[in-house]
Amino acid sequence: MAAKAAPIIVIKKNAVHGAHHGGAWKVAYADFVTAMMALFIVLWLMTQSDQVKKAVAGYFNDPRGTASLLGTTMSGNGPVVAVTDANRQRLEQMKQKLEKEIQSKKELQSLAKQIEITITPEGLRIEFVEGRNGTFYESGSARLSGSGQDLLVLLASELKTLPNDVLIEGHTDATPYSTDANYGNWELSADRANAARRLLQQNGVRSNQITQVRGYADQLLRVKNNPYDPSNRRITILVHNGPNGAAPPSALTNGLPAR
Repeated sequence: MAAKAAPIIVIKKNAVHGAHHGGAWKVAYADFVTAMMALFIVLWLMTQSDQVKKAVAGYFNDPRGTASLLGTTMSGNGPVVAVTDANRQRLEQMKQKLEKEIQSKKELQSLAKQIEITITPEGLRIEFVEGRNGTFYESGSARLSGSGQDLLVLLASELKTLPNDVLIEGHTDATPYSTDANYGNWELSADRANAARRLLQQNGVRSNQITQVRGYADQLLRVKNNPYDPSNRRITILVHNGPNGAAPPSALTNGLPAR
């Protein structure tokens, strides 16, 4: 009898495919790239000058103001311009001379705390800060007081000897000027700055030396947490420290905002 044929057994294996990984790796990679970019920025900042560091710090403290306006931040941390040693020395000498002359005049000594003169990356900033009842201007008016006139005449005697461009800003507090819809804080701040310009030019400052006259009303408050503080009323005179004393092009073309 012939042997019975053995049965043929076929074994089929089911292939198991790996699970779909999704896009989680993309998120992790993006985080890695962001971290590396932050690291490179920090390393770059560590190699920069103090002026660049101050400008970057000023932007993060006040991006709205520092990003677009030169010479109006209280800390002076606006865009950095090239400053020659000779130009900086001139501004330093002017600062020291003005402070000395103010202290030497008895009629101005009591106002010393209301006159701030500082060297910033933009240049020499001179601020006449108003008192509660008016100090440099008659209260509620663009008419200069005796003290205001004396200070501007003193300032003009120094400015006219410099090649530097000059910018003048007028500021008010948030108190409404009047009920007259045709004249308010905008007009008052601009008129006060313009009154300062006229007196400076009448006393020797060249007509083309003052490149800008601005009125900001209460938009650039000195004391932001108290819009009605009298010290928000002030005049700012900026002596630019650009190459040869000229204002950088950005300072002549940029508009508001600041600070």
